Amino acid sequence: MTTGYQRLCVDSIIPVSSTLVIALALRTVLQLNVVASGIAVVLIYPVAKHLFRSRKALSIAPGPTLWPIIGNVHQIPSEHPWLTYSKWAKTYGDIIHLDAVGQPIIVLNSANIARELLVKRSSIYSGRPHLVMAGDLAGMGQSLALQPYGEEWRRQRKLANQEYNQTAVLRYSHVQEAQARTFVQRFLKNPTSLQSELSLGMAAVILEANFGYVVKSEEDPFYKWALVTMEDFNQASRPGAFLVDFIPQLQYLPEWMPGTGFLQLAKTYRKNMEVATWEPFLWAKDNILKGTARMPSLCATTLLKEEPVSEADEASLVLTAAALFGGSLDTSTSSLLSFFLAMLHYPEVQAKGRAEIDAVIGSGRLPSVSDRASLPYVRSIITEIYRWAPAAPIGIPHALDQDDVYNGIHVPKGSLIIANIWHMLHDPEAYPEPKAFRPERFRGSDAEMQKVTDVAFGFGRRACPGMQMAQGTLFAFAATILATCEIVPMLDAYGKPVVPDIAYTSGVISFPQDVKCMLRPRSPQAKALLEQSLDSV
Repeated sequence: MTTGYQRLCVDSIIPVSSTLVIALALRTVLQLNVVASGIAVVLIYPVAKHLFRSRKALSIAPGPTLWPIIGNVHQIPSEHPWLTYSKWAKTYGDIIHLDAVGQPIIVLNSANIARELLVKRSSIYSGRPHLVMAGDLAGMGQSLALQPYGEEWRRQRKLANQEYNQTAVLRYSHVQEAQARTFVQRFLKNPTSLQSELSLGMAAVILEANFGYVVKSEEDPFYKWALVTMEDFNQASRPGAFLVDFIPQLQYLPEWMPGTGFLQLAKTYRKNMEVATWEPFLWAKDNILKGTARMPSLCATTLLKEEPVSEADEASLVLTAAALFGGSLDTSTSSLLSFFLAMLHYPEVQAKGRAEIDAVIGSGRLPSVSDRASLPYVRSIITEIYRWAPAAPIGIPHALDQDDVYNGIHVPKGSLIIANIWHMLHDPEAYPEPKAFRPERFRGSDAEMQKVTDVAFGFGRRACPGMQMAQGTLFAFAATILATCEIVPMLDAYGKPVVPDIAYTSGVISFPQDVKCMLRPRSPQAKALLEQSLDSV
């Protein structure tokens, strides 16, 4: 499963072959009238001119050899691009220059360089790529994830930071703990649906935090609409899927023309998005006005302020809530699946985590989010999850607003900037034996753990605004699971344990593939404690 709100154009800038791209472009030119063909020629000329300029003349970063017109389209990886970029780093270094039909792409393989550019120079490195199908036609470009850096982006970011900063998120600890315990109970009864149960649990946390809405099953309408919209977003933003992203002028063609089915599809995407983003908000607003709202929530906090809320502020609130939901669902689900996978492969880590919980908390109660400071090894397990298997291995690309120079290297205006987060967190100099899952590498040091989260959650002004919420949720789930159960492999037909392979999907959000396991209650007392805690919720 690779659906998700954050699936953008970085997993393969152009996954179709260069031959197919050129063929599609030529076919389109032939189908259009003479005027449109002239426009296409005008568009192609500067692209060709750009590609024929030498690297030496521009002093741009090294990278694979450019081909006329197509640049590096035929070389840009469509599967697990972070691995290819990591391999290329050995040849080209920490900064790699690519070109996709005139679009410059800069891959950063160094955390230090990423901090220098994306953090210290964030005033010019905080843009987003322009997606015609997803952004313009489907109406998804106004969300926080794709919003251009500017006033509206700052308005949405401020809303997110106010509700989900390090202090404010503590108000939602009880939600995180309740959903963690609910998940364990559900999965004990149905151990064949790990990913769907985790997804439901993550959705329940963020929908209650955003809207004061309680999700109780996979049939919940708000949950189902959200999943539909995230799939629409994935399709709309999938590179190579729509020719209009290469030739924006196609968006102005009449809908009756052959080959313009994408226009009707965009209308469907837009309608679905409006339902998924506005219906939960209208439900929350209605309950707030009636005085029956479940408190606290992002919507309640914003709408109950003393100063009146304008229509523009209300629209920003809706978009912020939608972005926080979509941005957290798949990433948190992926991280928790990686937690299960790591515990199956490293049972000694699982045992050590349980031992710490037993020593610090005992068996008389379940761990809570407020116990984080007292459980450094459990925190180290979670941090190692972020390092070992970052959910967004190359994140969402930044866009450069103006020409820049770094150490004599020219970075062209409009470049897509890809931070290879996976490579940074698998640097053997910083993390010896990077493929091994070793929470001990942090020595319980918050400073060492911070180095990981500073990379895993993105850089600069585009860093994930929900990172504090995400870390608290992952802690609640991991600590609850370790305190009450053992994670054990499924058994085959002969009764032998089957440990799943360590294999991950490609995509902006990368998921462990086919993780199957069971939870076994540690004791009757642990099971009873879990049931009692749910009775009191």
